[in-house]
Amino acid sequence: MSDDRLRARLVAIFLAGCLAFAYPVLAVFNVRGTVFGVPVFFLYLFCAWAAIIAVTAFVVRRRW
Repeated sequence: MSDDRLRARLVAIFLAGCLAFAYPVLAVFNVRGTVFGVPVFFLYLFCAWAAIIAVTAFVVRRRW
């Protein structure tokens, strides 16, 4: 994979992360419910954060 394609993919991941943690999206998950005893808001935060890390690792690792 060329450096330009890698850079473009990392920028896309960054923008997706900015969108995932923007106020309108966070407001959707700011409810009083729970999933297995964990508040929905915190579950969304940690799952989105883990997904961004996993996708970034996959894209960077694939280069080597």
